[in-house]
Amino acid sequence: MAPASSKPITLSLLGKLSLLFKLLVIAPPQLLLNNLRCHTLALARGASLKYYTLCAFNKFALRHLTPLQLQYMLPPTVALYKSWIRRQSLPAIKRLSTTSNTTPSPSDLVLSDLKVDIEPLPSAPQPSSLLWLGDRTKATKVVLFFHGGGYAVPMLPGHFHWCFQSYLLSSPGEVAVAILQYTLVPHGQYPTQLKQAAAGLAHILSSGVKPENIIFGGDSAGGNLTCSLLSHLLHPHPEAIPISVAQPIGGAFLVSPWVSARTESASFRRNGGIDMLSSRTINSACGHLLPRDLKDEQRGWVIPVDLPQEEQEGWFRGLDRVVKKVYITAGEQEVFLDQSIQLAEVFKKVNEKLEVRVEIVKSEAHDWILLEGERKDDGDATRRMRAWVKGVWGFK
Repeated sequence: MAPASSKPITLSLLGKLSLLFKLLVIAPPQLLLNNLRCHTLALARGASLKYYTLCAFNKFALRHLTPLQLQYMLPPTVALYKSWIRRQSLPAIKRLSTTSNTTPSPSDLVLSDLKVDIEPLPSAPQPSSLLWLGDRTKATKVVLFFHGGGYAVPMLPGHFHWCFQSYLLSSPGEVAVAILQYTLVPHGQYPTQLKQAAAGLAHILSSGVKPENIIFGGDSAGGNLTCSLLSHLLHPHPEAIPISVAQPIGGAFLVSPWVSARTESASFRRNGGIDMLSSRTINSACGHLLPRDLKDEQRGWVIPVDLPQEEQEGWFRGLDRVVKKVYITAGEQEVFLDQSIQLAEVFKKVNEKLEVRVEIVKSEAHDWILLEGERKDDGDATRRMRAWVKGVWGFK
């Protein structure tokens, strides 16, 4: 079967009946309970209530629907990419044509210039491509983007809005975004996605883009893939294309990164009721992603925070030789809070030259920048990301 990110998924009759039962019978009381719990906890903790309804819906979907059911309900990544560009560029072109007497907005200028540009990665395992936003032939800077979703969910509209607001608008015309279309579970387990990410970065470098003009990163599972790629730069994975950089990569960002398979931390206990993620969700996701015979020596590439402390420090020592700046952001109300902080502390402890920015925000739970994108908001998380990108590349 083709990867879920490239072609629509089909479900068996039993799978469709199961999905119908979940949507009609399980969803109504579960959504009511999730909303009540999320909003009550947010109020009690003095957090803004914004986006917690969406958080409650995502909690139901991620906990009760299988990867194939999620992929059946959502458009594949490539299909969404094409439709998003069409929906954004055509109205912008129309607005520009009717406002000839006024100064056009930078937003409309960028949107009107968007075109479908899919670049296959022949060296990657299974079908994989770079989906470009912005003109890669003119851009001087490139963001390699890895979308989240537990390696089970295709890219969402909020991801595109985030990429547009935070990266394309950071310096219009100078930045292009290369979105990695990677294989979703259950069609591909680790290290399939790492091999595809390595192929994507290697291709961008081979096209002539200097390492210091590249930033890569993502959210949740995309943060996991970011950490995996950083690890690959330090310790080449035997199954992925080797990458050597003469100078460090400009930067890497990890939004609510998933870097541990453990679910017994304090932040899981405290935030399991308010966050869209839970122990059950993560245990299930690990079962889909990680092969049963995962060896201890492979954990550094995929779940590095589960290594003993001394091994973590040894694993990430020298990171400042392959990347200049790292941005890690997490919500105070999310289950991944502790592992995000632990990862940042290890990065800083063993890399004196590495500039690590860590932002922990009180009102946010998991992946708040994505929820802002889903609502088409240029919110606080989106603006913070844009500010970091400008700082990395010296944009005004």
